[in-house]
Amino acid sequence: MKKIVSLLLVVTLFCSCGEYQKALKNEDVAAKFEMATKMYDAGKYNKAIRLFEQLATSYRGKPQAEKLFYMFSQSYYKTKQYYLAGYQFEAFVSGYPRSEKVQEAAFLGAYSYSKLAPVYSLDQADTVKALDKLQAFIDNYPNSEYIAQANETVQKLNGKLEKKAYENAKGYNTISDYKSALIAFDNFIADFPGTPFKEDALFYKYDSAYQLAINSVPSKMEERLNVAKVAYNNLIKFKSDTKYKVKADEMYARVETDLQKFTK
Repeated sequence: MKKIVSLLLVVTLFCSCGEYQKALKNEDVAAKFEMATKMYDAGKYNKAIRLFEQLATSYRGKPQAEKLFYMFSQSYYKTKQYYLAGYQFEAFVSGYPRSEKVQEAAFLGAYSYSKLAPVYSLDQADTVKALDKLQAFIDNYPNSEYIAQANETVQKLNGKLEKKAYENAKGYNTISDYKSALIAFDNFIADFPGTPFKEDALFYKYDSAYQLAINSVPSKMEERLNVAKVAYNNLIKFKSDTKYKVKADEMYARVETDLQKFTK
């Protein structure tokens, strides 16, 4: 009995594959559409995509085109081809603005681009693009059921940009480019005022100002020591019991000692 069942499964699979291959070669677009829908419903998205690619041009403008392009977009999304999914969903929204699927398509189009966003240490061009797409969705559909997920995704993507900006600024400090570090930390603190890295940013800004000051030529030292003093005060004002307090106080003592040289 088991052999018979296995044989039937093999025959069914063979017939199904044969029907699919026949549909690929068939000039009958209705037959292609029927098979593409069958593959899509069965979760065989890669097979469905091959048929949708063949049908896209000939079905554009036809009554069933909306369904086809929705399934086409979803198939790319389901197979994690996010660039193509984003493109197709955007085309769907543009082509069928009155569709009942338009909000879902608009969100998934924007969300697809967020899936392309790399880890924070890499170039963030795709992250910025995803943020632009998601913000456009939020602006266009403020009452959408997908708003919460869109806002959550925006927050995560902003977190990548925030981490990237902080690490870039800290990198300047690490390689002893203290002038660039001061500028980068100023920009970071201005761009991300509520950042969880603020204590660290304030300390490394102070450290950059301190290192620049104590290694200065005499003609610039007093001014730079005073800049370091302000940076120290900003750190302590933000968090009086900062985890960097011991080191910061030691540095501050040196700043005060060196400043006294200029009061004589």
